[in-house]
Amino acid sequence: MTQDAIPVRVNAPGPFDGAALVADLNRLLRLRTTPIGMKLFETVEEMLAIPKLRRPSAIHTTDQIVGMAARNGWTVGITADDLVGQQCGAVVGLMAQDETFFAGRNMAGVWYSTPEEAAAHQAAMDCVPFGRYTGLVVSPLASGRLDPPDICLVYANPAQMILLVNGLQWTGYQKLSWGVVGESACADSWGRALKTGEPSLSLPCFAERRYGGVPDDEMLMALPPRLLPKAIAGLEALSRNGLRYPIPPYGITNDVRAGMSVSYG
Repeated sequence: MTQDAIPVRVNAPGPFDGAALVADLNRLLRLRTTPIGMKLFETVEEMLAIPKLRRPSAIHTTDQIVGMAARNGWTVGITADDLVGQQCGAVVGLMAQDETFFAGRNMAGVWYSTPEEAAAHQAAMDCVPFGRYTGLVVSPLASGRLDPPDICLVYANPAQMILLVNGLQWTGYQKLSWGVVGESACADSWGRALKTGEPSLSLPCFAERRYGGVPDDEMLMALPPRLLPKAIAGLEALSRNGLRYPIPPYGITNDVRAGMSVSYG
């Protein structure tokens, strides 16, 4: 089983001011976790040219690498040799999506009841096609070291996240649809966004929370950098209309008409 070769780089040309965008996100959403970027590299030499790059001294999951940027503020570069196994490397295109990957034997009896169920899960995952890239870097957006990143990763609680979605929908409205593969939710977020160039929301899975340090209340949005200014402009417009974070509770027993007339016209 193979995947069609889908081009990863879909960002429009133009300057990307990560520091300014992060300042706007923090002002509008009061984020607790550092927004980060992720970028794939065709050669290790290109990857190593990134300023202040850290290289792992141990074996990690991709969740841990992402956590190093989002939780510690580090710029970290990896190759397939730095990852614990195929489940991590295949999602970002650093390891093959071959028969062993699609069989998912390690998942059977642990996450899924039978080998057939495990294989169905593997087939449902969104992965970057294998063969083009050898390195991956994650870094805080505000550092400007990935100019631009392939995708941006924004961790937020559900209230912040729905406002970010509302911001994306302020202009050029479209219904945003995502899937949930369950375990290996990195395929729902950075795997899908890298593969398709579309905004991709996920419920971080057990591994992301256990190994990547994602708190209980956080969700993850992965989106191409071209969409961040659009989302921020939408958030600004919503804020002017009084639709902003934190969302103040109105009261479950109050007469709702006064509040509804302001928020819904």
